Amino acid sequence: MAKEGAQRAEETEQMIEKEGGREAAEGGAGGSLRAGDAKEMRAVVLSAFGGLNKLRVSKKAMPEPQEGELKIRVKACGLNFIDLMVRQGNIDNPPKTPLVPGFECSGIVEALGDSVKGFEIGDRVMAFVNYNAWAEVVCTPVEFVYKIPDDMSFSEAAAFPMNFVTAYMMLFEVANLREGMSVLVHSAGGGVGQAVAQLCSTIPNVTVFGTASSFKHEAIKNSVTHLFDRNADYVQEVKRISTDGVDIVLDCLCGENTGKGLSLLKPLGTYILYGSSNMVTGETKSFFSFAKSWWQVEKVNPIKLYEENKVIAGFSLLNLLFKQNRGGLVKGVMDKLLNLYNSKKIKPVVDSLWALEEVKEAMQRIHDRGNIGKLILDVEKAPTPLVS
Repeated sequence: MAKEGAQRAEETEQMIEKEGGREAAEGGAGGSLRAGDAKEMRAVVLSAFGGLNKLRVSKKAMPEPQEGELKIRVKACGLNFIDLMVRQGNIDNPPKTPLVPGFECSGIVEALGDSVKGFEIGDRVMAFVNYNAWAEVVCTPVEFVYKIPDDMSFSEAAAFPMNFVTAYMMLFEVANLREGMSVLVHSAGGGVGQAVAQLCSTIPNVTVFGTASSFKHEAIKNSVTHLFDRNADYVQEVKRISTDGVDIVLDCLCGENTGKGLSLLKPLGTYILYGSSNMVTGETKSFFSFAKSWWQVEKVNPIKLYEENKVIAGFSLLNLLFKQNRGGLVKGVMDKLLNLYNSKKIKPVVDSLWALEEVKEAMQRIHDRGNIGKLILDVEKAPTPLVS
């Protein structure tokens, strides 16, 4: 393992030298085109909220690190369902367009802002970014950056932060998962679902109930204890196996599933809402879908919660990081997760790699819920040629 790490570090240094040498050569004699190029980069730009046609790859000015920031030459970026909702403008207080989407990436440290400690140029890192991740270069505060283990690939690293931190904090920080408990997770084949399944397997005797599209069942059947079709009456299926219900419900769907989830909770059980993918039905934002989804949400009665000894909670990792300033808390969680990774107890599941120019097709795959694990934008990948 140490030998592999040394080789990887050497490859990284050679890569940076190669990039620097190439830029220098291109900016020399006969390089009139390159004089500006050295300060430009490719990025996925969302021109306005709406459908897939609002996305394009464009040249943008390359950012430089401010005080306390790292500049990262991006190798891979993670795609999440929240990115699809951002594209549609289906989130609270969306930023103004045009914007560069994306909240997580991996790559190589290329420059350090003032007062940055603990990192060096050439370090392999993964990071949270408050937008702007889907680009060749990003800058982000040092508190959101983490070193990558030697044997973790850039694509695995881009699949790691959002999914595993979300899964870990819901299970252990919010719901206090312990030995012998039971968990129901929706979208069990997705990035968070697979992270939840892996983390549950690190605790003895945890029963995991999962819902997923039937075509995913063969691929993920060994990761959960009981697997149900996402369109089946999973409430009756769970109660048939566990009369009392479950200890933890992790809901990324919302709508009618909120009431179903609450009805399945055991006394002292915890329901956590961490997404609302049921609001996304078409390519663009639909007020009807939004209204229908919220209309189906069971009105929460605190007196009923009191009488039934149930806990209802919400979790948003992006708000925790970028609005509520809990980067230190997330750093502690990431340290625990990297220990689990190094102990071979967890490993990101990468569904597929896509070029930046293929972002529309990648987003459609998420929309169709076709992925098992995480979709990754590989910044250095060339688009797959169309077969004529």
